[in-house]
This record gives sequence, C-alpha cells and structure tokens, in this order.
Amino acid sequence: MHPSARISAAIEILEDLETRRRPASDALKDWGLSHRFAGSKDRAAIASLVYDALRRRAGARYLMQSEAPRAEMIGALALARDMTADEVESHFSGVGHAPAPLTDEERAHLRAKNLADAPDWVLGDYPEWLAPHFARAFGDEAVAEGRALAARAPLDLRVNALKATRPEMLAELAHLGVQTCRFAPFGLRIAQGAAGRGAALDAEPAYARGMVEIQDEGSQVAAALCRAAPGEKVLDLCAGGGGKTLALAAAMDNQGELFATDSDGRRLTPIFPRLERAGVKNVTVRAPRGKADPVADLEGACDLVVIDAPCTGVGTWRRNPDAKWRTRPGALEQRQAGQDEVLRRGARHVRPGGRLVYVTCSLLREENEDRLAAFLGENADFSCENAAETLSRAGLEGLDGAASPHGPGLRLTPARHDVDGFFVALLQRNG
Repeated sequence: MHPSARISAAIEILEDLETRRRPASDALKDWGLSHRFAGSKDRAAIASLVYDALRRRAGARYLMQSEAPRAEMIGALALARDMTADEVESHFSGVGHAPAPLTDEERAHLRAKNLADAPDWVLGDYPEWLAPHFARAFGDEAVAEGRALAARAPLDLRVNALKATRPEMLAELAHLGVQTCRFAPFGLRIAQGAAGRGAALDAEPAYARGMVEIQDEGSQVAAALCRAAPGEKVLDLCAGGGGKTLALAAAMDNQGELFATDSDGRRLTPIFPRLERAGVKNVTVRAPRGKADPVADLEGACDLVVIDAPCTGVGTWRRNPDAKWRTRPGALEQRQAGQDEVLRRGARHVRPGGRLVYVTCSLLREENEDRLAAFLGENADFSCENAAETLSRAGLEGLDGAASPHGPGLRLTPARHDVDGFFVALLQRNG
C-alpha cells in the first residue's frame, strides 16, 4: 500500500473507534480481516498511525479545531511525526486511495501550528477530566509527564535468570540492537524502529526457549523491589498473565513456594504456557472457584504478599494510548474501592514480620498514596519502609527522584526514568 493509502485506512479505523467506542486492537483486527490484501507491513504501519493519532488526540484536535477523525490524523502527522505542512499535504491528494485534499481551513490550521494558548491537558495530551488529578500528582511537571506518557514505548525484555545471563542474551540478540536497561538488573531494551515498528521477537529462538520475557523495565524494577528470596513462601495475589510471577520465581531461583492467584480466573489463562516455557517449577496457580477463597489456607503464613492492584492504568498509556480516552471518571472511584479491598485481603495473608508490597501501574495519588494512608490508618500493625531503605535493600540506589513527594512509596515515571509509570510501596507487618 502507498503511504497515503495507509493514512486513509488509519482515518477509517479512527472513524470506527469514534462510532463504536471499542479498543483500538479490536478495530485494527477487524479492519485487517476485511482488507486481506494488506500485508503485515501495511497493517503494522496503519496500526502505528492509529496509535500515534490516539497518543496526540488532544493536541491534534486543538491544533485543527476539530474533533473529526480526519483532523486527528492530520494533527497527529504534524505533532507525533513532526511532518511539515507541505509533507502532510502531499499525502492528501485525493488521487487513488489517498485522502481528499486539505480544505483551506485545514491548511490554515496546519500551517499555523498554534498551541501557544492551549491548556495543560491539551499540551500534555491527557483527558480534560484528569487535569486536576494530574496537577495534584505532578504539580508543575504535569505537562512533561503527560507528554512522556504520550510518547512511543521501547520494547523491554527481562533475561530469565533460570536459563540465561544478561551478557549471553546481549550477544545472542545483538542483531536487534539490544542494550542494557538503566535500572533493571536483568533488563534489555530494543528501541522502536521507523514509524513505531518493533522487533519481530516471536522469530527469536531465545524468546521461544524462554530465555527472555517481554516486560517493561518499570515492571521489572517493581518485581525487584519485592526482594523475593529463595526458600520464602510468597503469594502473588493479582497475578494476571504472570509477568511479575515469572520475575519473582526467577528471583527465588525456583526455591520455596510461590502461589499465583487472581480474582478473575480468565486473566490467569496465559500463565500456564509462560511458566512452562520459562522453566519455572515452584509456582502453584490457584484459580478461583465459586465464592471460596482459593488461598484461604495461606492466611497469616506468607513471608511476602505482592499486590499488583487493578487500577486505571495511567502509567501504561505509552503502550495503550486508546485506554486514556476510554477511561471515565466513575472508573477511578470504582478502582479505589477495589484497591482498598485487595489491600485488606492481602494483609490477612502476611505473617508477623512479613512483607506486603503494593504496586499499581497508575500515577494518580488517589490510587496510590491516598490508598496507603487509608490502609495504614486502619492497620496499626503495618508500617511502610521509606523509599531510600526500599531502594537500598533491593540494590537499586540509582533511581534518582523516585521517592514519592506525597508520602511513602516510590514513583517510576516515563519523564524521569523512561519506563512505564508505576507506584511501589513496601510495608512490613510488625512483630
């Protein structure tokens, strides 16, 4: 497909998203099934265009003074791809499968490229309703953090220490331009290719053999901060697809007991083949059955309980740009109630002297520091480590600026650390 035809296809998909209000991945899949002439490179290029438009939706709409999908695409080409007005216009010729030529109004807005008077939520490309929450979390850095969350994410890998070393994988994956991550001790990073194309990792023997796993560096750091050790009894209470479970198992060197469960058993489905591929032997998966608690027998018995709490996912917007526009204010209140409940549940399983780690991929205070304050106010037998102590004990002192300014815990952000956004707090049960 000609680049102009790909832009037309991207506009068509954006129109579908506007009409049907569904995940971008579903719309892209349906478009590919109904346009089988498009090859894999075409589909990848179209997906990249769609996601760039979603990343910069607020800025593109403000720039073009229109909320139409076509305007979003025009604005995104200028803002996300830094195209000149002439370069953008060259793709809107109306010839063949190219989009219709720019109108005089579109041309004027594009050439002006005026965002000087735009509010912070437009400059940072996040939903207007989240503006006060971003200001509360980031203060003067709200725009910078929003822009970082609107950027493309690299592909991060975690070397599986049960099967390989980082130097070995650096050598084996050198042809992909792999580099070591800044903070994660087993992390590797592959930069995004042209127009957002990533490496074809499925074709790599190291990935097929479970020697590396896809995991953002921020998620790897969160797992490392848990300090899971060989021989411990560990509970991963919100295991989902098993990303952190695998990292915890590797840290434990397959020794001890690691229990993985989730309130939604469907989320656990991917964990089984991943455990097998990674060579993990010390994990027991406890799927929920009816109303019975699948880990009731572990109450008061765990050295470590890890809660990767369900949240709004603000920190993952680099990888899921459509999620920020589909999240509504009511979802934040719902998540807070769920977070309080999972903290109460997790606390019951921690033995005296044991650790409780609270993790979210959100950067909103309402889901992080506020939840910790509420929990600590109701549970005098728990105390929270300060950030410096948590980093030191995990051997991760290099994370400058990670200590939360709003209370206990650490904040990993794309603007400060070039990782997905995460909040991590380590609590200890007294006695």
